[in-house]
Amino acid sequence: MPPPSGLDPWMVGRHFGIVIDAGSSGSRLQIYSWKDPRSITVEKSSDLAYTLPKVEKGTQHGEWVSKVEPGISSFASNPEGVGSYLRPFLSHAREHIPPSLEKETPLFLLATAGMRLLPPAKQAEILQQACKFLVLHSAFKIDSPSATGPCGSSVRIITGEEEGLFGWIAVNYLMDGFTGLRQNRTTYGFLDMGGASTQIAFEPSQTSEQDVKNLVDVRLRLMGGQEIKHKVFVTTWLGYGTNQARERYVGQAVKEFEVSRSEGQSDVVPDPCLPKDLQLTEKPVHTRPATGHISKAHCLKGTGSFEQCVQRTATLLNKSAPCPDTPCLMNGIHVPPIDFSVSHFIGVSEYWYSSEHIFGLGGAYDFVQYERAASNFCSRPWDGILKEHEESKAQHRLGGDGEVEEDGKVVDIGKWTPKVERSRLEMQCFKAAWITNVLHEGIGMPRLTDPGGNVTSEAEKVVKEAEKKGLGRPAFQSLDTVGDIAITWTLGKMVLEASKEVPSLSTEGRPLVDPIDDIPDSAEFPIKPIRPPFLSFSAIEDRISPHLPIVLTRNSLGFSPVLFLFLVTFCVILVIAYPLRRQLRSSCLRSVRHVGKRDEGYSLEEGTLGNSNGYVTSPTTPTPTKQWLYPFRRVLSLTHTKPQRVSLSVVTSQNPNLRHMNTTPRTSPTRSYSLPNGFESTASSTQYAPRNSVSRSPSPSPAYIDETHFLANNNSGNAMPNGLSSTRSRNTSQMNLSGIITRQTARNGTFQSTGKDISHDE
Repeated sequence: MPPPSGLDPWMVGRHFGIVIDAGSSGSRLQIYSWKDPRSITVEKSSDLAYTLPKVEKGTQHGEWVSKVEPGISSFASNPEGVGSYLRPFLSHAREHIPPSLEKETPLFLLATAGMRLLPPAKQAEILQQACKFLVLHSAFKIDSPSATGPCGSSVRIITGEEEGLFGWIAVNYLMDGFTGLRQNRTTYGFLDMGGASTQIAFEPSQTSEQDVKNLVDVRLRLMGGQEIKHKVFVTTWLGYGTNQARERYVGQAVKEFEVSRSEGQSDVVPDPCLPKDLQLTEKPVHTRPATGHISKAHCLKGTGSFEQCVQRTATLLNKSAPCPDTPCLMNGIHVPPIDFSVSHFIGVSEYWYSSEHIFGLGGAYDFVQYERAASNFCSRPWDGILKEHEESKAQHRLGGDGEVEEDGKVVDIGKWTPKVERSRLEMQCFKAAWITNVLHEGIGMPRLTDPGGNVTSEAEKVVKEAEKKGLGRPAFQSLDTVGDIAITWTLGKMVLEASKEVPSLSTEGRPLVDPIDDIPDSAEFPIKPIRPPFLSFSAIEDRISPHLPIVLTRNSLGFSPVLFLFLVTFCVILVIAYPLRRQLRSSCLRSVRHVGKRDEGYSLEEGTLGNSNGYVTSPTTPTPTKQWLYPFRRVLSLTHTKPQRVSLSVVTSQNPNLRHMNTTPRTSPTRSYSLPNGFESTASSTQYAPRNSVSRSPSPSPAYIDETHFLANNNSGNAMPNGLSSTRSRNTSQMNLSGIITRQTARNGTFQSTGKDISHDE
């Protein structure tokens, strides 16, 4: 399907935004769109000036949502597969967004619960692969690398609190909570419940706002350029979603059953939170270590009592937990006081599913009606519930377990929509009881309220707006959509992005950012962004910044201290290494040659090394550790001295001073010659010695030859003995040629030296 044409009037001045909600069981891509705020003429003090940009579905025709399964966290053992997983999303986006707008269209991949459960190293691998694929295979707008990750804020994991904040923005955007002047605005509270956790986000009253800690600034910009700021409280309760609450409940029920179990009693646990006679085998989850039979799976049989279920699940709220910062709601977590006479809450996700899909009571919440529908459902036999569901599903009937009305008359009850699955029917009784307890015992919402209500004029305006939308005036209502826009945290994220495009009235104002980025960098603040350990300067800086003095942080210096330290270190190494570049090169080459020749002996002609006894030996090879350290020791030894030239001299009676010169033998291999009459000389050479000459190297000899004895032996016609015992250098290329002395002439009993031989001059 080709993308829409720019000639379409609907496309004129339209911007797009893409959000990939990477959840635990699957991922969803949603495309949103809005008119460019800079292309809209806004008159000062008009109603339009006090509204946010209008965010709509990203397609005029066709599907604007794409889904894939499983969740992206399933690639923990195969991060390279993330690219293939995301490829269908890019194809779907290209079908609805013109190529000319791709570079201007922001794309976000924001992961939630499933990714939060992975180890940090696995999180980093998956996000790295996702970032790499999106950058290389799409032209959509993606942030540059930052402290958040390789794709900045475009690809990251969001916390449960961030979900709550984005959801709060979405609810109040759809319910016009941000519309109008500040003194006339009253925002809605936001409740969200999933399988693992539940969140609450609301704006405390202005009278108690000064006394409330840990409020998050949510900043938006209205169409007139005015910035609005709301201080919002948000928190999350892990383990308080419906699925994990059920697991804890089963563990509690099994424990109580085993304690009171009499001998011979059947191993079936009665459960008031299941429809009557329904039997399920479930594995308990205990809050403390448990062994033996109590930790094994048990069979639970429903007794179908909603009232008893409410009582049994109330203890799971853990209201008696210590409260370090009063007041607290559930599990010792601080929540500011909530005035339900003026505060109105909207619940999404499980609040909506458990009310609408079975009971048909989504929307305005009435506790009496809800309790009656739940009691009737729980007490019904399971066989009858299942039979009716199959019939209703086959006939695609609409309605719920509540009353079905036609023309104002009740015509039927007990019908379910085709969306309802068997698993929801099994857990409906428990979920209804759990939601009832969270709303009334946990959050503190009153069960019965005065219909007239002790409300202010601001609350009356909220009521009227809700009545216009057909939502009534309750303190709580469950919703799934408003109009044709679903209430999701992804919508809140896009409202914030569209608001960023509105030109500001002030040139000195701070740019709009996500609420999590406005949180002060304080170790005491309870909300912490999720930062996997990416290999980058920003990640290193994030780790060491809390341990640095304030004057050495980025905020004080104006630049990254880690990057500055790296540059300084690099420059110091460069300054030291540049003068030694020749030594470094030669040392490396010498090391390579040495490694290539190790353990290989050689002789003068055939490549074998012989000792004085005639055996083939190998020169001593340094250990591997010393071997690889050798070039570095050569380079770093700045105090080594250059070898000095030493002239070959022969000790004679005419030159007695040479007998006492300080001669330190060189460490290079030497050849030893045996001379007649007990004289012995040592010289280093690269040539064979002729019979009547001795070849010497410029190295001083450890033994000295007396001139008189040498001349006497030579004049007597005694030639140098044939049996020379020599030890040859293993590597003759190591001879220092600079030590070869110039030719000298000697008269009257002196010798002539060429560096190769010594002969007598008659």
